[in-house]
Amino acid sequence: MFTGIIETVGTVRSASLAAAGGVVSIDIAALAEDTALGDSIAVNGVCLTVTKLAGTVANFDVSAETVAKSSLSNIRSGSSVNLERAMSAQGRFGGHIVQGHVDGVAKVEAVERKGDFVEMRFAAGEDLLDNIIAKGSVAVDGVSLTVAKINARSFTVAVIPVTLKETTLGKARPADIVNIETDIICKTVKKQLERMLSSEGGLTVNKLRELGF
Repeated sequence: MFTGIIETVGTVRSASLAAAGGVVSIDIAALAEDTALGDSIAVNGVCLTVTKLAGTVANFDVSAETVAKSSLSNIRSGSSVNLERAMSAQGRFGGHIVQGHVDGVAKVEAVERKGDFVEMRFAAGEDLLDNIIAKGSVAVDGVSLTVAKINARSFTVAVIPVTLKETTLGKARPADIVNIETDIICKTVKKQLERMLSSEGGLTVNKLRELGF
């Protein structure tokens, strides 16, 4: 599990990815000091496993499902990527619950500077937007952000100066493709409500009592 608080920005050394999957090598910099084979690291929000470690360069196997669901197929040698190691039991929970299981991708639609802050709007499909709520949490390329606005085709976040400086979002431009993971709590509640509402008779007081409310 991750929190969406990026630890460092790594540099892709090589990427050999096709529809069937492949391997990506990333210079994870100082994170290598406390990383071992088999560890999980979120790369632009995608949970990957370290399969080889040589100095500060880590190799990760990328499955066909990950290639299909995420933007990792777009990375190249020299690309910058957000990195976060799995949360330790002693760590602070600074962001929100991030699983590293990307739900899909969105396109940067607008980047508007508001003083020291930047307002970013992302165009996304209905399948993603249905699980995003105003003032709720969303992970964009692994970065934990709060949703400021949402409509039928996009959502907007306000990015603070430190996040712009310490993550790849500081270099995001319109038309860029980013990974999106919606809030697991929102998804779980929505799924349970859909099950209750679709049952015979819908959601009634008696049904709530049966469920222990």
